[in-house]
Amino acid sequence: MQAAKQVKVFVTRRIPPEGQKLLSQVDFCSVEQWDSDEPIPRNELHKGVAGAHGILCLLSDKIDQELLDTAGPDLKVVSTMSVGFDHLSLDELKKRGIRVGYTPDVLTDATAELTVALLLSTCRRLPEAVEEVKNGGWTTWSPMWMCGLGLYNSTVGVIGLGRIGLAVARRLMPFGVKKFLYTGRQPRPENADDLHAEYVSCEKLAEDSDFVIVTCSLTPETQELCNKDFFQKMKKTSVFINTSRGSVVNQEDLYHALTSGQIAAAGLDVTTPEPLPTNHPLLSLKNCAPSITRDLQSLVIHHFSASSTNSIHGKKQSNAIYHSTWKSKWRGVMIL
Repeated sequence: MQAAKQVKVFVTRRIPPEGQKLLSQVDFCSVEQWDSDEPIPRNELHKGVAGAHGILCLLSDKIDQELLDTAGPDLKVVSTMSVGFDHLSLDELKKRGIRVGYTPDVLTDATAELTVALLLSTCRRLPEAVEEVKNGGWTTWSPMWMCGLGLYNSTVGVIGLGRIGLAVARRLMPFGVKKFLYTGRQPRPENADDLHAEYVSCEKLAEDSDFVIVTCSLTPETQELCNKDFFQKMKKTSVFINTSRGSVVNQEDLYHALTSGQIAAAGLDVTTPEPLPTNHPLLSLKNCAPSITRDLQSLVIHHFSASSTNSIHGKKQSNAIYHSTWKSKWRGVMIL
């Protein structure tokens, strides 16, 4: 009997042992991995994907026509360990019949919790207060010292009431929020009804919200959606939180809004680029916060690896961006 053909899977970053174990259990699968926590250089990425049947990548890895040409005709699946997929040339992948997997649901709870943490830390000035205590700034009790902004009886605006936006809003309800506003491509009554949230224009959301939370996807329409015009419409006492994608925000405009007093504060989990250069003006305003725990990384790796192995075996992916038809025998920054 002729031996089954060995298939090659290339992993673009070091992953935890549980993910490696899952991949190694695939019959006739040879796993090659860039053994570093640092992004793989482009030339090494080209070397690694040559002749691969599957690629497991991250947001920092651009999967474009050039790279797919290098990979060659045996490539059947690309899986990305991320919610976003703008680093993937979807049209090119679809044209070649290459399946694409991602991890949309795994980070919902963690991102929602971090969003609430960023919001509370920012509006209650926690990092600033900690620094004052460490540096001797707390000299006596004062009724006006370190006063922040409260969520009770406030209006919260959510840009993008999808999985994460809804999870954030639900977590904020017990704080006594008076009203939720949301905006997006279209009304989402199935998400908004239990919040009694009102669908409004982006302009009205900026004008009326005490807290603006961005959880939308990055698309051509949302690229730099939050810019000078947007910040000028916001209240001077408002707080801006972004846990979506860095490119949704014009960071220069945000910096000027913060330093000019146009808005009160901002909490960022995402930036462009990531990480920001250490001399970036935004970093002069406050510090950074991580967005993912080790437990969550393990869960992401499990979904990430399972998605790829399903495709290699010819099975349907539960988290596919689209389903192609083909035949084969395998298949934080906190700113106060």
